[in-house]
Amino acid sequence: MHIAQGIMKTINVNKLTSAGCEVKIWIADWFAQLNNKMGGDLRKIKTVGEYMVEIWKAAGMDLENVEFLWSSEEINSKAYEYWPLVMDIARKNSITRIKRCCQIMGRSEEDELTAAQIFYPCMQCADVFFLKADICQLGMDQRKVNVLAREYCDDIKRRNKPIILSHHMLPGLLQGQEKMSKSDPSSAIFMEDEEAAVVNKIRRAYCPPADVEGNPCLEYIKYIVFPWFNEFKVERNKEHGGEKVFTTYEELINDYQKGELHPGDVKPALSKALNRILQPIRDHFKNDQKAKDLLEKVKGFKVTK
Repeated sequence: MHIAQGIMKTINVNKLTSAGCEVKIWIADWFAQLNNKMGGDLRKIKTVGEYMVEIWKAAGMDLENVEFLWSSEEINSKAYEYWPLVMDIARKNSITRIKRCCQIMGRSEEDELTAAQIFYPCMQCADVFFLKADICQLGMDQRKVNVLAREYCDDIKRRNKPIILSHHMLPGLLQGQEKMSKSDPSSAIFMEDEEAAVVNKIRRAYCPPADVEGNPCLEYIKYIVFPWFNEFKVERNKEHGGEKVFTTYEELINDYQKGELHPGDVKPALSKALNRILQPIRDHFKNDQKAKDLLEKVKGFKVTK
């Protein structure tokens, strides 16, 4: 699990629950199997799902108003309700329209898709109504299937459409990487990364001086560090400006664009902040035997696209 799935998900869920929302986290084991994750081995997929839940707990997700639901169990228990809904969505949409949603699986319209992968968007669209969701909180890469759900409301004359609440997608750490990739360890900070690995990855990350656009280090600060700490602390020698605590992202950007804050200052401070966030999670996976066993199993799995 990369840091966007681990920490950003925790931040977003805690925002929603603190605002009075009840959150259902849909652990999409069947969907992972349809998309041939872990070679389609449902046993391995379930282990990865358990590992994800363990991470969110360790990261400090407030679970009082959070419910974890496994898609295979929920769908099997209410098959009479779920499958007619999927079939109706499939009937009301063309193959071309469904293929436009392939981004939700990390695929493109040009990819050769299996029949299962064509069915996948119909099922994910059905999930919205099956779960009776008022708000769909997913990443921007999932937006197309949420739009499909709203369009389906027009087809069935449903006035109460689900709200699309899409969160920002963090870019990869290297130049030109629009999105993090699990298959490229250098493109992201992962939840199980040790302190030295975090430092090394941030040291090598793309961070051009005075350039804000497409700067992954600044994106990490904006979407992870500030929401977590409400500040960003930079430690420098007195001749280089001394220690400074930024309380707003706008203040940081202003200094960075003017050249008063250098990548050589940003990177060590970012590494330190990220390691502070990740340390309790590392401790949990070292000291809790169940979590430790889960991590060892997951590390032994071969990731498939």
